Amino acid sequence: MARPASGKDVLEKAKEALANARTVEELRQAQAVILPLEYVFSIDQVAAVMGISKGWACQLRRRFINAGGLPAETKPKRGGRHRENMSKEEEVAFLAPFFDKAILIASEIKSALDERMGRKTALASTYNLLYRHNWRKLVPDKRHTITDVEAQLDWKNSGNSFPR
Repeated sequence: MARPASGKDVLEKAKEALANARTVEELRQAQAVILPLEYVFSIDQVAAVMGISKGWACQLRRRFINAGGLPAETKPKRGGRHRENMSKEEEVAFLAPFFDKAILIASEIKSALDERMGRKTALASTYNLLYRHNWRKLVPDKRHTITDVEAQLDWKNSGNSFPR
């Protein structure tokens, strides 16, 4: 003989949840509690009536009962920054001295980030950090000959002309 169904203490809440269900999951959780208690269904019969597996029916019952009679969320809400190194406010404070400069140099930010974290970080982490704070590369790298005025004058004064 099967064990008697548990959850009699949340039966009234299950009836309310059945009447006020807004999602299919809330409806199924309430049904999984009510059917064995009110109509003496076995878990196999509950699963057959609801059109779900026996294990899933059992899980829905447990979630409702463990939540104290409130329809429990079936899936955890995802989102946010689960592996963040710093909060958004800390990132803003960390980047403030670099944004005050006319030219941002990623290698300098990376070394400061390594020092702050106490470990080595990837260069991509630095660029992702800058991207999160709306930084866009507007000028070429500092070593590029087009931005080096002295190199341009030396080259031009040596008798060379710019190609056309």
